[in-house]
Amino acid sequence: MDKHLVAQTLEEIAILLELKGENPFKVRAYANAARAVESMSEDLGAFVEAGTLTQVQGIGKSLAVAIAEIWKTGRLKFHEELVDATPPGYLALIRVPGLGPAKVRLLVAELEIQGLEDLKRAAEQGKIRDLKGFGSQSEKKILQGIAVLEAGAGRSLGAEVRPLAEDLIGSLGKLSAVKQAEVGGSLRRWMEVVKDVDLLVATTRPADVTKAFLALVPSATVIASGDTKTSVRLPSGLAVDLRLVKPKEFPFALHYFTGSAAHNIRIRSRALDRGWSLNEYALTGAKPPPKIASEADLFAALGLPYIEPELREDRGEIEAAEAGRLPELIRLSDLRGILHCHTTYSDGHDTVHAMAEAADTWGADYLGVADHSMTATYAKGVREDDLKRQHEEIDRWNSGSKRLRILKGAEVDILSDGTLDTPEHVLEGLDFVIASVHTHFAMDEAEMTARVVRALRNPYVNILAHPTGRRLLEREGYRLRLQEIYEVAAAEEVAVELNATPRRLELDWRELRPAKDRGVRIAVNPDAHAAVEYLNLRYGIGAARKGWLTKADVINTLSYEEILAFFRSRRR
Repeated sequence: MDKHLVAQTLEEIAILLELKGENPFKVRAYANAARAVESMSEDLGAFVEAGTLTQVQGIGKSLAVAIAEIWKTGRLKFHEELVDATPPGYLALIRVPGLGPAKVRLLVAELEIQGLEDLKRAAEQGKIRDLKGFGSQSEKKILQGIAVLEAGAGRSLGAEVRPLAEDLIGSLGKLSAVKQAEVGGSLRRWMEVVKDVDLLVATTRPADVTKAFLALVPSATVIASGDTKTSVRLPSGLAVDLRLVKPKEFPFALHYFTGSAAHNIRIRSRALDRGWSLNEYALTGAKPPPKIASEADLFAALGLPYIEPELREDRGEIEAAEAGRLPELIRLSDLRGILHCHTTYSDGHDTVHAMAEAADTWGADYLGVADHSMTATYAKGVREDDLKRQHEEIDRWNSGSKRLRILKGAEVDILSDGTLDTPEHVLEGLDFVIASVHTHFAMDEAEMTARVVRALRNPYVNILAHPTGRRLLEREGYRLRLQEIYEVAAAEEVAVELNATPRRLELDWRELRPAKDRGVRIAVNPDAHAAVEYLNLRYGIGAARKGWLTKADVINTLSYEEILAFFRSRRR
């Protein structure tokens, strides 16, 4: 059991209670508890064992008992009773945009709708528009919402959305009518998955900006348009909101529309403590506040240093700011080397030479080539004689290069018993070894943990790659006890990877602080199968910053000599 599954169970209880029409205070209590658990940077299990869960804000006595039951048994009787009493299609219905619990209950009572198929059929047949609280537009929006869900467009990878958002805000920022322009929302906080795009513009000519914006998205459906906000939906299903404010309102709006909601609540409360009222447009009060020209000014007025957008999740950033303990977050420019890259020797698309030239152009001091090992037939694993040829090619590059050095590595498979799929005499000839789980994901938590721990204790292993095997919006990671993994990795001086591939981005940013607190070093790697994928490192750094990582926490900020020493230290 981990905290994410506990939070998920609590959140589902809140939804089920709301569908049932339960007391709203009870619903809110479970929703708040879910957020409290998800936001914890400490070890939830330690609180459970110590019986101190009530010390966590948002968790009372009864909820502490429920959380302990989930943690210790993997289930909660109350949750199971709610699930059994709720038709399975109801949870799907609540995901349709515009359908709250009250409307779902009405649809069920009046039309006996039990799931999305029933809802879609009723809307297509015009049966919903005559119900109280609905109408023809509601019916149309329901069908549009179902189409969005069916297309999987309700959530998007942040990395897939970011280029579009940056292009749009870049174009808007060039307009003479625009004074300031920024991407806001979850994208600005570098969330890995987003629901929509928020664009914020300061202007005194909103009509001109709106006209220009709509010209940039000619194929979009306009949902609403006015002087302060224009909302559109792109053909892909992605929602984009353009918010227009006056120049003097921009710092407040930027902070507000960046979020998160939990962070904003804490900041507004802080303003109230000082006799002011803070909203998305201004900071006001009987005692005039200082002049605010930027977000930094706003934080300063509230007695805080500037808090980077990535940290604004109400996960301790305000307390750290108060105490002067905010980390100096890692930057992309801090990286000295690129590790975990594949070439045409396995399933990569570029040659060793092409990957090296691109890394040199990128500005790297070293490139860690790590093609798949021989048993990885799914990825054209490298045979031993081919690995020898690759090493000869690397030697030729290194002897002729004035700057970039190539490190000889391999990504080896962790077999089901925790041994590596590559003979020791081959491992001895490598500069570094990356170990990964690629098969048998269905093992139970104890078996998977033991499997990975055994690999970590192998003296040739230097990096544990994509440590949970998740693929965002596709599959959950396999189950393992991450706290145990951190302890062993730290003790063995094995780095844990933050895989920068946008669909992976794991180790999850929420787990980076717990890993860091236990002494684990992180490798921010692109897992590049082509030179162009070095660009993914910006997403890895975004996740690293969100996880409070500094330059000192990441091994590929080390120099060539230092990284070699780090890798070789395990073999002594």
